[in-house]
Amino acid sequence: MTVDIVATTSSSKPPRTVRLRADATRNRERIVAAAREAIVEFGPDVPLDEVARRAGVGNATLYRHFTDRAELIRQVTLSVMATTAERAEDALAQEPDAFSALRRFVFEAAEERIGAMCPMLSDAFDRQDPAVTQQVDRLERSVIAIMDRAQSAGLLRTDIAVGDLMVALTQLTRPLPGTGCVGFDRFVHRHLQLFLDGLRAPAGSVLVGTAATLEDLKAGNK
Repeated sequence: MTVDIVATTSSSKPPRTVRLRADATRNRERIVAAAREAIVEFGPDVPLDEVARRAGVGNATLYRHFTDRAELIRQVTLSVMATTAERAEDALAQEPDAFSALRRFVFEAAEERIGAMCPMLSDAFDRQDPAVTQQVDRLERSVIAIMDRAQSAGLLRTDIAVGDLMVALTQLTRPLPGTGCVGFDRFVHRHLQLFLDGLRAPAGSVLVGTAATLEDLKAGNK
C-alpha cells in the first residue's frame, strides 16, 4: 500500500517537458506580439534583432521558432487576422445596435494593429497560402455581416464595401515606417472617429468610383 501511495504522488507531478513546452509557447507568443508592434512601427524590414529585443528573448530563441523573416511575418499576419475576425464576430453577437457593432469592431481592430496585415499584400507574401486564405475568408465574412446589418438598418451608407473599410483601417492604424511615432494611438482614435462619422447614413457626399471589395485589393496586388 505504501508503495502505491508513493507511486501515485510521484506520477502526479507534471513532467519537466510540459514546463519546457509552456515556456516555449510563451516565448513564441511574445515574439509574435513584439514582431507585430515592430512591423507596424517600422515596416516588414524591421531588423529581427529589434524584434528579439522587444520580446525579451535572444536571437537564438527567435530563430528556433521562426526559421526566417517570411515565416515570422506569416505568423504575425495569421495572428492579427484571426484575432480581428474574432473581435468582429463578438461585436456582431454582443452589440444590439448595428452601428455600435461597427464602431466597436473598428476600434478593436485598431488595438490589434490591423496594419500588420500589410505584408500580406506585398509581392514577397504567398497569397496562395491555405492558412492565410482561410483567415482572409473568415475575416471578410465577419466584416461583411457587420456592414450588411448596419446598412440594412439604414445607419451605414450603402456606397461602400468591405474593401473600403479595410483599406481605411490599415492606413489609419499604421504610422509611417521608420518614424517611431510616440503617442501615435491618440491620433489613430481621433482619425478613426472622423472616419466613422463619414460612414454614417445619410451620406453627406457622393463618392467617386465604385465600392472596393477584398477581391479588388487582391487583384490590385497581382
